[in-house]
Amino acid sequence: MDTRAIYITELDMQRLQKLLYSMEGTSRNKAHVRELEEELLRSHIVPSDKIPPDVITMNSCVRLKDMDSGAEMTYTLVYPNSADPSQDKISILAPIGTALIGYRAGNIIEWKVPSGVRRFRVEEIIYQPEASGNFDL
Repeated sequence: MDTRAIYITELDMQRLQKLLYSMEGTSRNKAHVRELEEELLRSHIVPSDKIPPDVITMNSCVRLKDMDSGAEMTYTLVYPNSADPSQDKISILAPIGTALIGYRAGNIIEWKVPSGVRRFRVEEIIYQPEASGNFDL
């Protein structure tokens, strides 16, 4: 079990709990919902203006490096209704989206895929709403 400290803003927590509540009783994304619930249960809730600028929050844009291939990719972590893979906007309910929340620059993410485990390093937080003074995104 992952024991890393997860930091999440009060607003993100409220919105994610509302999202999870709206999905209760549906079979759609059930495994991903459960994974997100587990992440939230072990999170430290922080006021938006106190979240460290190197933590991935909702609507953050991050640059990742695949530890096996060396390839780099950039994703923005969004709510499901804003997801658009063609624009690299990844839903919090996608496996990599759930894995991203609360990670910090420099952390290694292990992401389970059907063929095994992929490992990514968070190279950079390109944009974090709270660090930019956008506390209501």
